[in-house]
Amino acid sequence: MAILAAAAVPHPPIILSAIGRGEEKRIQKTIDAYRETMRRIAALRPDTAIITSPHSILYQDYFHISPGERAAGDFSQFQHGEIRIEAEYDAPFAKALAARCAREDFPAGFLGERQAALDHGTMIPLAFLQEALEEAELSVRVVRIGLSGLSAGMHYRLGQYIKECADQIGRRAVFIASGDLSHKLLAQGPYGFAKEGPVFDALACESLGKGDFLRLLTVAPALADGAAECGLRSFWVMTGALDRRAVEAELLSYEGPFGVGYGVAYLKAGAADEARNIGEQLAAHEAKRLSAIRAKEDALVRLARLSLETYAKSHVMVSPPDDLPQELMERRAGAFVSIHKDGKLRGCIGTILPTRGSLAEEIIHNAVSAGMNDPRFEAVKPKELPDLVYDVDVLAEPEPIDSAGELDVRRYGVIVQSGDRRGLLLPDLAGVDTVEEQVRIARRKGNIGACEKVQLWRFEVERHV
Repeated sequence: MAILAAAAVPHPPIILSAIGRGEEKRIQKTIDAYRETMRRIAALRPDTAIITSPHSILYQDYFHISPGERAAGDFSQFQHGEIRIEAEYDAPFAKALAARCAREDFPAGFLGERQAALDHGTMIPLAFLQEALEEAELSVRVVRIGLSGLSAGMHYRLGQYIKECADQIGRRAVFIASGDLSHKLLAQGPYGFAKEGPVFDALACESLGKGDFLRLLTVAPALADGAAECGLRSFWVMTGALDRRAVEAELLSYEGPFGVGYGVAYLKAGAADEARNIGEQLAAHEAKRLSAIRAKEDALVRLARLSLETYAKSHVMVSPPDDLPQELMERRAGAFVSIHKDGKLRGCIGTILPTRGSLAEEIIHNAVSAGMNDPRFEAVKPKELPDLVYDVDVLAEPEPIDSAGELDVRRYGVIVQSGDRRGLLLPDLAGVDTVEEQVRIARRKGNIGACEKVQLWRFEVERHV
């Protein structure tokens, strides 16, 4: 059999009348679209529903598949413990998927279950699905899967493995991608407003409505982060589950009256279509993007890349190449090397003042430290090197200031010092839009309390990307 259809649906607890107590009527279009979507799914008479939820168990580098024969959950988190949802798991499907991932050395399986109870991101779509199935006198078994901090390509691969398992073990399966859109649509909403919110929602709704999977998979990380979205990774897995299949896509509704975007889309799988090899298209897109970045690197960034690549492969600290600009060998300055992967920070280490004989040596040692010794991350592995993007910030000498009023979040970095504790934050960072945020983050990095007296310093940087 195969994946027969997929749906992208939100999961606001307020959508349930017992919790909404009348407020759910403000998203009646969402409710109506939800019910229509689940009626369509019930009409397909599925054996299994695969549900991905951002509120299930989530790891940075691993996809958790819920084990066991059945599970239940309730809405006590939302003061309604009397509302209870139960699910029978499709254990053979889950075991087949875990085994498939193990054979491919893919990071997914049953390890690390912290909470067996169903989460609300699973229960809300399941409540609507069970309602539709009961009307048709049917039932369905469930496979519940958490998301991860891994790349779009890795989420797509998981979807491909789900599709293969449905084919191999003969399941009539549907895929339900649970996830809200932006949480920052309204200033009066619970999460406030960000300009990225409406932009992200428009992009997501158009992409889902047209079945434009490559656009979903290549959303700029800064846009997704700024919008505080919830469902994108669920949608990524869904695209893989529909790999090489024609798709009839329809956006049934979109609303956001509470400041959070709720979109409902139904995607019916059609015949095999090799032109829909979206995973391969994504890989080509990423290779082209990274090649363009590398082609624009200047001497400082190329040196940072050379340093880490050499050390990761051979554990040898590279010597400054003979063709470096003379300035890098003669100048001394502090420098920070930042490494990103898939739009996310992968390491950042630097020096405020020069500690080496030249700026070139400063960059060499800090690039290796950023990749191998940043305590927030595991050491970079050789297989990751082609996917890394580097920034080098050369620091001017810091100057003491009397107050935060002398800072400018775009122009100046900040150092916050209390005794021998010190926190630093570079200037002009994505997501850091105010001096207050900048100082707060620097305090936290230095383990300095919000009310402790501090000395502030500011500095400018030359940023090389």
